[in-house]
Amino acid sequence: MAQRLVLASKSPARLAVLQAAGVDPEVIVSGVDESQLDGLPPSELALQLAELKAAAVAGQLTGDRLVLGCDSVLELDGLALGKPGSPEEATSRWLEMRGRAGVLHTGHALHHLASGRVAAAAAATTVHFAHVTDAEIAAYVATGEPLHVAGAFTIDGLGGAFVTHVEGDHHNVVGLSLPLLRDMLAELGESWVDLWRS
Repeated sequence: MAQRLVLASKSPARLAVLQAAGVDPEVIVSGVDESQLDGLPPSELALQLAELKAAAVAGQLTGDRLVLGCDSVLELDGLALGKPGSPEEATSRWLEMRGRAGVLHTGHALHHLASGRVAAAAAATTVHFAHVTDAEIAAYVATGEPLHVAGAFTIDGLGGAFVTHVEGDHHNVVGLSLPLLRDMLAELGESWVDLWRS
């Protein structure tokens, strides 16, 4: 049953999470303009963006396929923080985040093309950030890594040393909750283990 799952995301981290869990999806980037949604609460924003991505790719395909769209947003002080637009914004974010906790919301939307059914849900994980120094923030921003990820940090890359602990599913912080995806598959009558590479 290889390649039944289609990942509607260009995120190498999401792909790596799936591959480490024994699933080799086909990757089709949605090309959705993420700026079209604004003013939504963080969890709802992540969910709506995931749905837009999944729907855009599902509309191009037929057959017995499963299309997964995901989007992550960091909530800090009630605000939704996506990817920072500049090194200055990334630096400012880290000055606000250090020594504090934020909630990483990841929306998941799964389209079952054969039945036309959709399962959608968001996962939330609380992320605690270290008391990083100004010099550490400057060095991290200079790598460019925080400019390409929601919340301006990674847990599976250079930013991992700046996350002291998480409450909830750590995979969700990378951008895809495996336990939630398993539940969504079951809701659509599919088995997680059937997606494992043979």
